[in-house]
Amino acid sequence: MSLSRRRFLGASGAALAAMAWSCAAQKKVVRPRRIVLLAGPHSHAYGEHEHPAGVRLMADRLGRIEGIEAQAIVGWPADTALLDDIDALVVYGDGGAQHPLAGHFDAIEPLAARGVGLGFFHFALIAPDETARRKLHDWIGGHYEENWSVNPIWTARIETLPEHPITRGVAPFVLEDEWYYHMRFPLDMAGVQPLLTALPPATSLGRPDGPHSGNPHVRKAVLDEKRPQHLAWCVQRADGGRGLGFTGLHWHWNWAHDGFRTFLLNAAVWLAGAEVPAAGVASEQPTLDELIELAGPPPKEWKREPIEERIRGWQPR
Repeated sequence: MSLSRRRFLGASGAALAAMAWSCAAQKKVVRPRRIVLLAGPHSHAYGEHEHPAGVRLMADRLGRIEGIEAQAIVGWPADTALLDDIDALVVYGDGGAQHPLAGHFDAIEPLAARGVGLGFFHFALIAPDETARRKLHDWIGGHYEENWSVNPIWTARIETLPEHPITRGVAPFVLEDEWYYHMRFPLDMAGVQPLLTALPPATSLGRPDGPHSGNPHVRKAVLDEKRPQHLAWCVQRADGGRGLGFTGLHWHWNWAHDGFRTFLLNAAVWLAGAEVPAAGVASEQPTLDELIELAGPPPKEWKREPIEERIRGWQPR
């Protein structure tokens, strides 16, 4: 074989190899975004604070999205390697001393430092101590503070929503929940994007003053100054990660509300750094039977009919 022919074949082989590498690179499989949904144990009455049931429902619906892997766990994992390569951590459980992260807030620091999205729902916005409160403030932009924030059950009228990936496919809605409000935010809401905002009715402050029921600060803001309150918000952190606070989710049955559920699924996808679909995350509405199955057998005194009527009232007329 002549030298020129050998050179030609060698060049051709190199070109073919380069083409093969290019095709392989184009077909490279992108690693799925991993979301861990960490719940505390169920507490309160049946249908209230159903934390394990809620994260299982979320994991099921998120797991149907291409490019998303979602895992529901209850309690702090015995093997923390479970958190090593996650893109987002959502925490849904009781707060204070019963917080799912009590004693483990320091372990979340390295996750936040590498840009893991962090979301806290409902009671989990009440940290167990001052150090944990500061961390929540840094991670998600706000938190619940006793003798400043309040926790009444009331009907929020969400009349407008800002343009944001988390609000895609979510129409204005009216929904009863234990919506915490008058949360502790940075001065002038610096760096915080409100997502759900409503003016609470005066009846939501009908209880005497107490650590969770009322205080002069919240009465002035809502009763005197008529300042709308932020019930959900998000931040883009300096470390590249994202944070979210959501004050509702006392009632397990609210998962059947399409706008409510879409908002929370959108939030989890956004926290993980994935693209939220233009029309929001599509998901199958859970039936009441599915919600009951997730929560476990109801007590004998539980009445199905009022919950069915509530869910029917959310459907388009």
